[in-house]
Amino acid sequence: MSPAEQLSRIKARSERLIGEDALLARLASGQPLRVKLGVDPTRPDLTFGHMVCLAKLRELQDLGHQAVLLIGDFTTRVGDPTGRSSTRPVLTPEEIAANAATYLDQAHRILDRSRTQVVRNGDWFGRKSFLDAIQLCRHMTVQQMLAREDFAQRHAAGTPISLVEFLYPLLQGHDSVELRADLELGGSDQLFNMLVGRDLQAAAGQPPQAVLTMPLLVGLDGEKKMSKSLGNYIAFNDSAKDIFGKVMSVPDATMWTYYRLLLGADEADLARRQAQHPMEMKKQLAAALTARFHGEEAGRYERDQFEKVFSKGQVRDDMPAFAWDALAGAAADAPVVDLLAATGLFPSKKEIVRLIEGGAVKVGDDKVADRSQRLARPAGDLVIQAGKRTFLKVQG
Repeated sequence: MSPAEQLSRIKARSERLIGEDALLARLASGQPLRVKLGVDPTRPDLTFGHMVCLAKLRELQDLGHQAVLLIGDFTTRVGDPTGRSSTRPVLTPEEIAANAATYLDQAHRILDRSRTQVVRNGDWFGRKSFLDAIQLCRHMTVQQMLAREDFAQRHAAGTPISLVEFLYPLLQGHDSVELRADLELGGSDQLFNMLVGRDLQAAAGQPPQAVLTMPLLVGLDGEKKMSKSLGNYIAFNDSAKDIFGKVMSVPDATMWTYYRLLLGADEADLARRQAQHPMEMKKQLAAALTARFHGEEAGRYERDQFEKVFSKGQVRDDMPAFAWDALAGAAADAPVVDLLAATGLFPSKKEIVRLIEGGAVKVGDDKVADRSQRLARPAGDLVIQAGKRTFLKVQG
């Protein structure tokens, strides 16, 4: 591609590009860009929210540029304050190392492993002295920090802000100096931190990196940013069944955002799809995203099972089965809550009670009306449905 064509591809589906003229000049030089994407291993799983930036990084790999995936094992100890109303909890080094390992396994489902440089910022920050930290702080004022929206909101509300949190943008920015990054990718909420990287590179005598912000993916509720803490997420490690079912639960308007940001659909493709039936388009989306992580056959299978349950009133072929004795011993009857908890299919009894109170648990064709309801040992097999997607068989 010509430099202009590459630039157009880079900007596609993004929100903002800063440093465009310099980036175009670098593309025209013919030298591959060093493209930085940083992730802090704060939790074990990546979500589809991470997939937006990872997919863009893969696109840049396919254009011939060098992907640099930075694992923030040091910055995780500080805690990214972006979007936070309170200080993040501190993780142990062992927790960070375990999370980092699973992050890499998951990220390489999107990225080309052979063309990805993986670095850890603990490699350089671990060697620096307290004097180095003081010198880094000279590049930022308190007024500049308080101009950042989340800090300003917390300051106005009287919510404590740790001095350590003020360091975070400087640490992220210094990563770009160490890596001599040409371009940094990040969510739109990372703009402040990435601009600090430009300033620090200029202070170090380096050409400032271009900054490309990507939209924040909304969660399953169609309203708030996808987040594990809000429970509105899809994880890379979710089962094929859960990925398909979760995608089918998103509002129709959100579906088109997923097509654009997760599957790379352009405006012409979106227009063609929007002219078709929304349910069919959502099934195609769910199958494609399921296939992305579990293969084409899994995508087709989950679509078939979904249609059996929701279009034909049947049950899944792979419905788990449990013997009564394994769940309730020799008892003649048992509370439905205890039976479901004994299956291990639910995170807690509290979640089971929530489903019952929401009218989402059925034994056969009958709704469970009360959390204290008991179930008699069945003479044969009995199907229980809990929520939209969980079916199980109890064998008497």
